[in-house]
Amino acid sequence: MSAIDPAASTPSPSAPRRRKETRRSVLIADKVADWTITIGGLFVIVAVFGIMAFLAQVVVPLFTGGHVQDRADYAVAGSDTGTLMVSTDEYRTIGLKIGPSGAVVAFHLPTGRPLAPLAYDFAGVPVTGFGRTLKREDMAFGFADGTIRFARMRMATQVLPADQLPPGLTRLDDRDLTDGKVVWSRIAGNQVRRIAPELALEPPQKIAEDGSAIIALDYRIGGTTERPTKAFVAVDASGIARIGTSETRTNMLTRQSRTETRTATLPALPAGTKVKTVLMTDKADQVYVGEAGGMIHRFDTRDFAQPTLAESVDLLGADEELTSLYFLIGEISLVVGGSKGTTDVYFRLQRPGARSSDGYALVRAHRLAPQPAAVTAIGASQRTKMLVTGDAAGNVWLRHSTSEQTMLKLAAAGGKAIASAQITPRDDGIVAVDADGRVHLWRIDVPHPETTVGTIFGPVWYEGYSAPSYTWQSSSGTDSFEPKLSLVPLVFGTLKATLYSLLFAVPIALLAAIYTSEFVHRGVRAVVKPTMEMMASLPSVVLGFIAALILAPLVETWLSSVLLAFFAIPLSLFAAAHLWQLLPGDTARRFGGLPKLVLIFVALGVGLLACLWLGRGFEQALFAGNFKAWVNRDIGTGTPFMFLVLLPLSFLVAMTAFERLAGPWFLAMQRRGGGTAAGLLDLVRWVALLAASALIAFLAARLLTGAGFDPRGGVVDTYVQRNTLVVAFAMGFAVIPIIYTIAEDALNAVPEHLRAASLACGATPWQTAISVILPTAASGVFAGVMVGMGRAVGETMIVVMAAGNTPILEWNVFNGLRALSANIAVELPEAVKDDTLYRTLFLAALTLFVMTFVINTGAEIIRQRFRKRAVQL
Repeated sequence: MSAIDPAASTPSPSAPRRRKETRRSVLIADKVADWTITIGGLFVIVAVFGIMAFLAQVVVPLFTGGHVQDRADYAVAGSDTGTLMVSTDEYRTIGLKIGPSGAVVAFHLPTGRPLAPLAYDFAGVPVTGFGRTLKREDMAFGFADGTIRFARMRMATQVLPADQLPPGLTRLDDRDLTDGKVVWSRIAGNQVRRIAPELALEPPQKIAEDGSAIIALDYRIGGTTERPTKAFVAVDASGIARIGTSETRTNMLTRQSRTETRTATLPALPAGTKVKTVLMTDKADQVYVGEAGGMIHRFDTRDFAQPTLAESVDLLGADEELTSLYFLIGEISLVVGGSKGTTDVYFRLQRPGARSSDGYALVRAHRLAPQPAAVTAIGASQRTKMLVTGDAAGNVWLRHSTSEQTMLKLAAAGGKAIASAQITPRDDGIVAVDADGRVHLWRIDVPHPETTVGTIFGPVWYEGYSAPSYTWQSSSGTDSFEPKLSLVPLVFGTLKATLYSLLFAVPIALLAAIYTSEFVHRGVRAVVKPTMEMMASLPSVVLGFIAALILAPLVETWLSSVLLAFFAIPLSLFAAAHLWQLLPGDTARRFGGLPKLVLIFVALGVGLLACLWLGRGFEQALFAGNFKAWVNRDIGTGTPFMFLVLLPLSFLVAMTAFERLAGPWFLAMQRRGGGTAAGLLDLVRWVALLAASALIAFLAARLLTGAGFDPRGGVVDTYVQRNTLVVAFAMGFAVIPIIYTIAEDALNAVPEHLRAASLACGATPWQTAISVILPTAASGVFAGVMVGMGRAVGETMIVVMAAGNTPILEWNVFNGLRALSANIAVELPEAVKDDTLYRTLFLAALTLFVMTFVINTGAEIIRQRFRKRAVQL
């Protein structure tokens, strides 16, 4: 057997060491992963900004105003001297201009080509007064002999197959043809549209005495098909104003009609009044007589037998004259035009101390931009709160009353004074006639006149409201409805729901995270944590369904017990904790795992049973037996609720004072007693502090009540079943698992040596958790809270189903709300694509996007600061 040479088995020091090289496949996989993550991150960033860009491009047209698509200026052949009114059909095909003699000039609106002339036969009697309805189909003419005649002018429209187009028609433009009287238009679907003007004139009615000319006149029609009504007001040359109404009733069986007519003379106007114009409302309950000097006399005609002069007020001042007076659709907004180009909009509102017989007063709600010259013509939209005003210098401005914006500033060729102006029935054109009878036509596109940054995010004075307000109301059942599209109530509702839900969820989630992280056995934690995480999988629609149909009725039925639970359940847990301290140390340690957790739930159950049992007595003792009547201020004072609110703060004050004054002495007593005696002393101290805090809270509440403070009307007010409290409960169950999971993981990630060092220095587990572990994990805990906030801000179904969907601005926890996300879910399916509501809902989505982005960015900045501070520990 040969010997082994040791030198041969030992590597030479000079021999190179073999390096361990990473396999090429691993390097390739690492590179692929690196590029995949980088590209994926870039795509996420691009997607986020792409979503924002898409939302922005939908929203931008809301703020672009209007623009002119085409225009035409022409003189109409055979034009009568002067113009009472110009009218068009809804398709901008035929224009009609009515003169003082009754002659009606018909012309093709796009080209100005004349059609066969029409006329009302007034038997040579000149027209001295004229009134019309908003649709310009019904008119009233006043004459020098004191009579009035009602007339109708309509555009009869038919849609027919193209093969019914008569031969031999004259071509007007690419779309229209005519036989001289009727205009035919080619439309889609191989069809033609026939439009023919038709006139009707009723017999004269004697209103004023012979020789007393009608100088001002207004006319309204209404009622139903079975019971049409007519109303008029006329002022004669002697200054006497008369009002009349008629109602026609048709027997549906015999088809016979019976007309009832009533007339009344209004109270005499002041001597020397020079009447410029007169207006009346559709219901004939208000009459406005305007003087040339700017004085407006408002008559209350609700009692037809005894009309009264309710108010006389100068709306323009001594140095300006009234030139125009007209209503907007709905006849709530009164537009006043002055000789200095001013255009103001007034509402008739109830005002305390109003100098009127009916308690109402004319209040200026909107001041529109002044024009360069006196306003000579006003035309109102038949669909919206838009109006067109023409002045003495030939300027024609298109405005919107509510938003106070001027969309278009147009100028008529020649610079002559505008005698009549109209917005076409579909709001897609403006027709104006100047003093020379020349017609000016603009084809316009003004898709969103009611939206500005101010109307969406600022207070707006809407018709019928006593002051500017933030209001969301996107639809109504009347044609004169004014959309109210303020996003402020929706943003407020989002923040309100988030705040109350976090007030409920954050304490429970964080305390649960601290408990399972720092105090329970690992085996218990292994059961509790997955159970809590599984709660996050509950669909929000299920939570919303339960909240709306089960939780909301239960809360309403057991409202006093629910309120008591906010105090009784924490007290039951504290009481159980103090009783646990009375157990011998060996026994407490032996049962410190799962049995202790079970006993906690037993304490919770005892607290709930106590709430159910004591709820009625609690309501009787503090709220006179009826909490709903109490929040309505029907009974009681604000002292009981303030006592409950101040109770936790008072306990902190009492405890702090005790620690400062008797803390060392009490600690020494506990150490001398030790064990059960120390626990008993702690229980006595806790009960004494409760009694002291109750006394402090009661005295503070009485002082606040004596100072006039009452919480009702603020955080607590009228109770409705589906309210923010229910939303907070339901949304809390959706948010708690998220905050708990992230916060618990952050607490467990704190290095173990920090716990050991704190405990070694003599700190209790609770002191260690609050003073060492929680500050170290603050960045992760804060991230959990912010993620929970993000879930609450974007929550939809719970808010839709449980909040009542009421867009109001109040902190009342017992009332509902409407959040941005809920509003989008409710209204977007019904919104017409690209209309104002549709784009405003996209603006709501963009607002929610920006809110989330700002909150998350701020949260990340704060989290990084927490993290830097934790690293230094």
